[in-house]
Amino acid sequence: MTSRGGRTGRALALAALVAFLGACATQTGTVVLLPEKDGKDTAVVVSQGGQQVVLDKPYAAAQQTTAGPKAYASSPQEVEAKFGPALAAQPGRPTSYTLYFVEGSDQFTDSSKQVLAAVLADIAKHPVPDIVVIGHTDAVGSVASNDALALRRAETVRAMMVAQGIAASSIVAVGRGERELLVPTPDGVAEPRNRRVEIVVR
Repeated sequence: MTSRGGRTGRALALAALVAFLGACATQTGTVVLLPEKDGKDTAVVVSQGGQQVVLDKPYAAAQQTTAGPKAYASSPQEVEAKFGPALAAQPGRPTSYTLYFVEGSDQFTDSSKQVLAAVLADIAKHPVPDIVVIGHTDAVGSVASNDALALRRAETVRAMMVAQGIAASSIVAVGRGERELLVPTPDGVAEPRNRRVEIVVR
């Protein structure tokens, strides 16, 4: 199976429920393209035996048969009936949050202070969260000092989560320094959007 459109194969795999029933032996099964949570367009190409079917609308489906893929229109009801237990067993899609910091410090900007409590409360609702906190800086300062500052920012957020009752063992804090600038800039440029912490919750 190959993909096309404005998504990577990895992201597309999150949008498509692929149920290959004995695919290795008989090349039969069903592929259904599920709607993206954000409503963005996706597409997947189902290839089998030299034939291809393009699925580019929500609930477009292909039945893989010994004669090749056969396109048809699925529905939410069919997906629930056929794949409900499998969908329920899947981990939820990652949720991400971004908080911003004052230049050169681990203090939140005023705008991030206003949303901080809501973000922490939302994260605390996850029953067994798996959390990665990634600290970033802008391009002002040395690589070494930015690495230290990025980690300090991540650790600050981690400590707040632990204070909210989230198990410390569920949270990994890392610093990326200036290596992954959200807004590319030359060295030495102060860019507020690069001074951030990303929180990814699975």
